[in-house]
Amino acid sequence: MGLRRGLVALGAGAALLTALMGTAAWTATPAAAATREWTPTQADPAVREIQLSVPTSDGLVLPATLRVPADARPKMPGMVLVHGAGPGPREKYRAEAEAFARAGIATLAYDKRTAGYSLLERSYSRLADDAIAAADLLRGRPEVDPDAVGFWGFSEGGWVAPVAAERAPQAAFLVVVGANGVAPLRQQIWADTIKMEHAGVTGSLVETHARTPYRVLTAMGLFPEPYFDPGPALRSLTLPVLGIWGAQDRLTPPVESVTAYRAGLDEAGNSHYTLRTVEGAEHGLRTTTTGFDKGNTFAPGYVDLVTSWVADVAGGRPPATSVAGVGEQPRATAAVPPPFWYESAWVQVGAPAVLVLGFAGFGLTGAWRRLRGRPVLRSSWPAGVLAGAGLTTVVGTFAYLGYLQATAGRTVTPGPMLAGRPLVWLALQALAVVAVIAAIMVAVRWRAAAGSSGRTRVTVLLATGAVFVPWAAFWGLLVP
Repeated sequence: MGLRRGLVALGAGAALLTALMGTAAWTATPAAAATREWTPTQADPAVREIQLSVPTSDGLVLPATLRVPADARPKMPGMVLVHGAGPGPREKYRAEAEAFARAGIATLAYDKRTAGYSLLERSYSRLADDAIAAADLLRGRPEVDPDAVGFWGFSEGGWVAPVAAERAPQAAFLVVVGANGVAPLRQQIWADTIKMEHAGVTGSLVETHARTPYRVLTAMGLFPEPYFDPGPALRSLTLPVLGIWGAQDRLTPPVESVTAYRAGLDEAGNSHYTLRTVEGAEHGLRTTTTGFDKGNTFAPGYVDLVTSWVADVAGGRPPATSVAGVGEQPRATAAVPPPFWYESAWVQVGAPAVLVLGFAGFGLTGAWRRLRGRPVLRSSWPAGVLAGAGLTTVVGTFAYLGYLQATAGRTVTPGPMLAGRPLVWLALQALAVVAVIAAIMVAVRWRAAAGSSGRTRVTVLLATGAVFVPWAAFWGLLVP
């Protein structure tokens, strides 16, 4: 009877989760290399493309595209485009490269490295070296003024490009777009929290989705560069700097980032920085209405601002320091302390393993005895409920959180909700409460377990339940 009730609980929970969830995956494919020059048929006819290769300091060769005006005159300013996060084919930045090239800036976009760069591994120092190698290549082109080559860094490139500019004494300027003034872990938690709140989610799931997994990944060494500090590079930059943010940026905290850039550059004694926040613009300076949607065109004034500013710097007229525009930041970021011991790999991998083995083992031992024709060990019905509800909760929680992570793009799709709580999450919380109540009942009835074998089996289940309670509390299942 206890096993049957547990299987019913397991089946009901699994059916509910299956009905309300889907899956998605993140994939990346590196681009192929080429070396030739041509006038493209589908690109802007006013822009000429030249295919090059960037040799890196560690022996890689990164395919690159140089774009210049079709009627290019020699000795124009040049700008290396430094990628944002994620897989990095250079075509991602065709729109920016062509827009800047039409205005007389030679742009070099290169494929981001795949060796040493992935979802779980990266080094901003190594990426900065790649950008410096690209600048060296650009500086040697006959179309480019070697004394007027700088960096343009977007998003993650806003951590990388300042390091490159700091290390490259030949750098003439730095442009950053959607750059962060806070560490990556702090920024990621802030951005995911904003997305959850925008989706209307309230309660414990906000932290469980937006904070807890990243802290665990950090403790496991699987969140790359979590505490990277952009401050040291900013505090050393005296070259002209242009920083641009969308007022409706929901991936980078625009208000705090402007403040951090201003403080760092002031400390460096920089007298030629320009910081602008653009209304009606999202993270990548495309048009937007909410910050979570993205238009097909750049925000008005963005391209003109970059090209005119670079032209002034290249012409020996770097603008004096100025700050203008106000961003919308729904909430402040929060400092993220180092992980605690219970967020470590051995706890966060070990505890679910114990729970799955303990809960599943309770039912499997009974089934195994049936198959072998041996007498079934009797147990109280709360034991079956604890095993079934506990196992469903553990498996379902990781499945649902995985679904949220895999499908989260600019917005989160949590599924049907009730009072700000997704129905899937409410079901998991209900199952967790049922499991806790069942564990208490099992503990009360422990002495009544028949025989030493039956008591041992129930004792193991009860110990599993004791591990389940703090685990469920940590993952927000026992919190409103």
